[in-house]
Amino acid sequence: MTGPWDVSSDCTPDCAAHAVPRVPATVVARRGAVFAHTVRRALTDGTRLADPVRLRGHAAALLDALGIRVEGAAALGAGDGPGTLVVANHISWLDILALLAVEPVTLLAKREVGGWPVVGGLARRAGTHFIDRTNPRRLPDSVRQVTELLGSGRSVAVFPQATTWCTAEQGAFRRATFQAALDAGAPVRPVTLGYTQQGLPSTVAAFCGEDTFAGSLRRVLAARGLTIRVTAHPALTTGDGDLDRRELAALAARAVRGGQPSLSPAAASAAVTVRRASAAAAPVPPVPTLATTAPSARIPSVPAPAPPHSRLPDTPLRDTPAHV
Repeated sequence: MTGPWDVSSDCTPDCAAHAVPRVPATVVARRGAVFAHTVRRALTDGTRLADPVRLRGHAAALLDALGIRVEGAAALGAGDGPGTLVVANHISWLDILALLAVEPVTLLAKREVGGWPVVGGLARRAGTHFIDRTNPRRLPDSVRQVTELLGSGRSVAVFPQATTWCTAEQGAFRRATFQAALDAGAPVRPVTLGYTQQGLPSTVAAFCGEDTFAGSLRRVLAARGLTIRVTAHPALTTGDGDLDRRELAALAARAVRGGQPSLSPAAASAAVTVRRASAAAAPVPPVPTLATTAPSARIPSVPAPAPPHSRLPDTPLRDTPAHV
């Protein structure tokens, strides 16, 4: 049965591509060992993982193990009072780690995400709220839960595109969760997640279509100079009652796309190619193999040295994207 929030993406695993040459096999092996060890450390925290400081540290450590930098926003919340509804475009399973590394917000996710290798276990322990999009009758209850969370002062992050796309320019925003912000009088923070490799726009992290976690992880481990840019746009206020959820979703989507209309997959792919060509014309400083955090988004890390015998987790890597 198809639910009211289910969306199909035209993007496929073929959209995912390296923008620069891959790192050597020795670097891939080292990253894999460190990542596996860091995952184990996070999972052994159990329910303590829900502690905001520990959650933020573990998310940052996992990204660091993969050689990924996070830069941009230093916070996602919009101040005191109700929590903030954080709405972001959705490209990869790494989006979740990037948001948590900036600020440990409560995540709203499709229930299948709880079964994802690595990310699913972390999401469950981090207190993620899972929703069943296959049952239309539960939609009002899901909106009510988000409203209560926002009203209690907790910020909630959602991906209103309801599935992953290879670039930020694609995918319409579904409106249901915006009703929760209106009901709670909570601000909405549009956030753009963008991926680059040594300054060039990159789709290597895209987790789309029939892609598997194992295939995506292999690409990410081999990615050179991968950076996630987290751009927090000015918050949209809802307390004055001038906007309905349709208008609010449209404003948020426009902010996330930088004022641009939604593009088709072919047009978005062409735009990425043009931006790569433009960026390639300028010299790009070398990026270290392992991650460092930009001063504007300094994130505490949890050191995780890998023992020689570390290997990737034994969790079956068979899941295809059951998207947030």
